[in-house]
Amino acid sequence: MTGGTGTVPVQEGRTAIPDEHVDVLIVGAGLSGIAAAWHLKARHKRKAYAILERRGAIGGTWDLFRYPGVRSDSDMHTLGYSFRPWPNEVSISDGASIAAYVADTAAAAGIDRHIRFRHKVVRAAWSSARALWNVDALRGPQGVPVRFTCRFLFMCSGYYDYDAGHLPHWPDMDRFAGTRVHPQHWPTDLAYGGKRVVVIGSGATAVTLVPALAETAAHVTMLQRSPTYIVARPARDPTAARLYRRLPKRLAHRLVRWKNLLLGMYFYNYARRHPERTKAGLIAMAHQQIGPDFDAATHLTPSYAPWDQRLCLVPDGDLFAAIRAGKASIVTDEIERFIPTGLALRSGRTLEADVIVTATGLKLGLMGSMEVAVDGQRVDFGQTMAYKGMMFSGVPNFALAMGYVNASWTLKAELSARYVCRLLAHMDAKGFAAATPRWRGAVVDGPTAFALTSGYIKRAAGLLPKQGDTAPWRVHQNYARDLVAMRLGAIDDGAVEFTPARAPAGIA
Repeated sequence: MTGGTGTVPVQEGRTAIPDEHVDVLIVGAGLSGIAAAWHLKARHKRKAYAILERRGAIGGTWDLFRYPGVRSDSDMHTLGYSFRPWPNEVSISDGASIAAYVADTAAAAGIDRHIRFRHKVVRAAWSSARALWNVDALRGPQGVPVRFTCRFLFMCSGYYDYDAGHLPHWPDMDRFAGTRVHPQHWPTDLAYGGKRVVVIGSGATAVTLVPALAETAAHVTMLQRSPTYIVARPARDPTAARLYRRLPKRLAHRLVRWKNLLLGMYFYNYARRHPERTKAGLIAMAHQQIGPDFDAATHLTPSYAPWDQRLCLVPDGDLFAAIRAGKASIVTDEIERFIPTGLALRSGRTLEADVIVTATGLKLGLMGSMEVAVDGQRVDFGQTMAYKGMMFSGVPNFALAMGYVNASWTLKAELSARYVCRLLAHMDAKGFAAATPRWRGAVVDGPTAFALTSGYIKRAAGLLPKQGDTAPWRVHQNYARDLVAMRLGAIDDGAVEFTPARAPAGIA
C-alpha cells in the first residue's frame, strides 16, 4: 500500500475489442452527469464522450424516487444549473419537475444522443501501459456484457445504492398483517387513502412523506427514534419572484443564485460558530410553527449540533400544518417489535397501522458499487485520500462528482466538471497521458470526505475516502472558497503526478 492507495490483487477482465472507445466516459445521467457532459462539450468540442446510465431514463435520483411528495431538499436556483436557469421562481420543487428539467437540458444541448441507457457498470480497470480505462458493463435486461474504453473516467452516479435502501431488522417484522414499503421502491398502486399510516424515520424523506400522505390518509404518524432539525421556508422565493418580473431572466437567475449562495454560507458558518444559539433559534421557530401546546422538548430537540447532519426543509411549513390540523402527529420512541396490527414500542405504547413506511435511510454505494482496479490491484477507496473532494490518491484519470452537505449538490458537481475540463486542457497542452493524485505517506485515520454524522455515513465510514488537514486534501464545504481554488488554482500543484504520453498503442 503506497501513495495513499488501498489495493488488493484482482484478476484482469477480458481483453476483447471494446464496443466503443471515447476520450471521456461519464457514468450516470442525472444532474451531475448532464452537467459534466455540458461543460465538456462547451470546452472540449473535439473530444468524444459517452454517458452510461443504468436506468432507462434521464434524471438519476429524480427519476428513481417516486414516493408521494418527493421534492428538492435545497432551493432550485442553486440546485439548478448555472448555464440553464431554473425556469420559474419556485424554490422547492417536486421531483417530476426536476427530472423533466434535467431531461430538457440534455435534449436542448444534444447530450441525450450520447447516453447509453440500461448499462450497469460493474468494473473499471486502469492500464498504465496503455493509459486507458477498460470499463465493463451489463447491457439491457439480459445483462449482455459490453466493454468501453476511455482515457478519462468521470463518475457521476451519486453515492448511494440504487438497488436497496437501508432497512434495520426489528423482531417479528413478518407478523405485520398490513402493507410495509420502503420509499426507494414505492409501489405505483399502493392505496393509503383513509388508512392509518406510520412513517418510521425523521429525515428528509419522512418529513416529505408525512404531509403528502396526510392529504388522504386517515392519520399519519411519524415515528422517530430521535428528532432532527426541521425548518420551514417558502416554497416560492419572494425575492426571485420580484427579480424575475423586473429583470432579464439570466440576470435575475444570477442574482437569486448568489443571494441564496451567500445566505446559505452565512447561515452555515454562523451555525458552526454558534451551535447552541443556532439550535435554540431553530427549535423556537419550529415550535412557533407547530403551536404552543406541542412538546417541542421531546419531539423537536435533536441531540446533535446544527449541520452535523443536514437540516430538513418543509416548504410553507406543510408538515407543521398537517400536525396542527390533526392529520399527522410525531411520536418519539423506539420499536420493540412488529405486531399484526402495527408496532409495539419500548415505552409500552402500541401504534396501530394499516401501512408502515420504512423511511429509514439510504445505503451508500460509492462509485455505483462497481469494482475499480489500477494495474491489476483493486482500489480500496476507504484507504485513499480525497484530492479536491473529487479525485483520489493513486487513481489516475478518475474523478467523482460530489455535492455539498450544506448546500445544493449541483454547485460542487459543476465545479468538479469545470475542473476536469481544466485538467484535460492542461494534459493536452503538456502532452500528458495520465494525472494521478499522490498522497505522500500513510493514509490519515481521520474524518472521511463526507462531513456528516448521519447514520448512512457512519454505517459506511470504512468504505469512504479520507481527508487531510490542508488543501488540496481537505474537503471544504464552502462554495466561494472552492470556486477560487478549482477555477483559478494551479493545476500542477505538486500533489498530482503527471505521466507523459508514450508512443501510440492499441486501445484493446
